[in-house]
Amino acid sequence: MGHTPLTAKPLRFGFLLLPHASMADFASASEVLTHANLLAEKKLYETLLLSLDGGPVQLSNGIKLAAELPLSYAPKLDYLIIVADEIGNDFALEELSKSIANTNTDKMTLAGLGCGSYWLARAGLLAGQRATIHWREIARLTEEFPDVIVTSNLYESEGRYLSCAGGAATFDFMLNLVGRQHGHEFIAQLSELFSMERIRPGNERQRIPLATRIGGSQPKLTEAVSLMEANIEEPLSTDDIAYYVGVSRRQLERLFKQYLGTVPSKYYLELRLNRARQLLLQTSKSIVQIGLACGFSSGPHFSSTYRNHFNITPREERAQRSQASVRAS
Repeated sequence: MGHTPLTAKPLRFGFLLLPHASMADFASASEVLTHANLLAEKKLYETLLLSLDGGPVQLSNGIKLAAELPLSYAPKLDYLIIVADEIGNDFALEELSKSIANTNTDKMTLAGLGCGSYWLARAGLLAGQRATIHWREIARLTEEFPDVIVTSNLYESEGRYLSCAGGAATFDFMLNLVGRQHGHEFIAQLSELFSMERIRPGNERQRIPLATRIGGSQPKLTEAVSLMEANIEEPLSTDDIAYYVGVSRRQLERLFKQYLGTVPSKYYLELRLNRARQLLLQTSKSIVQIGLACGFSSGPHFSSTYRNHFNITPREERAQRSQASVRAS
């Protein structure tokens, strides 16, 4: 198994489930800690299931989970993770803020999963802090709390106040936390238990649907981007895209400039390069095969374009991944 730096005593994680919290988010987070204990053959983490009043919590899938304690009665915690899937309900906000304040110590880290960061902001804890939230609520968090530095990242893991967009990013977030505490070799083995080829860094952006980013009032632009996404291997020309969506080339360029801050050809190229990077890091296809699959006419053309965009060649990027894998083995 190799050397794993272990803490002297288990770290205690409290999971505060708010009404209609995501079962998937809670399960993903707690499973990472459970499997870390199994892998280490030692209790690295203790978990407590908490609710505001100590009663059972009905989750987003309708299942009720029994809490072990109310938050106000929780013992000393190293981490308090608020799991929430909605922000429209003003349930017991005063009680939540008071319980967090009573539980909060200088040594405790607070985190929000899914929409949990919204409730941390409502409790007055995120002023001047970076925070993320599920993409569907980014606009509301930004509008209601202008003193919070809202990002569209998968997760924010610096400082005492952490946040994660939830969903699949929960695995990346929790593995990142465990990796900081127990090292690269341990976390590489742990991620393999979940069949994860890589742990995404927090600064990767959430994939926000275009219609959400620009609103539903620009169907022609949404249709144009959908055409690009469906034609990666054999790219269409800007004139062809304009023809298929029923606008002039100039109208199409104006839409892209106004709503996406770029021209169609550049946006299309970035789509193809991002797809190429995904294939490079997550498959064993050759660099030439990846280039052709993403619409580049030759290996050299693909490599030079990739380097100009990412400041690293495809070969160098794949070599770095291979070296990281060797170090982890």
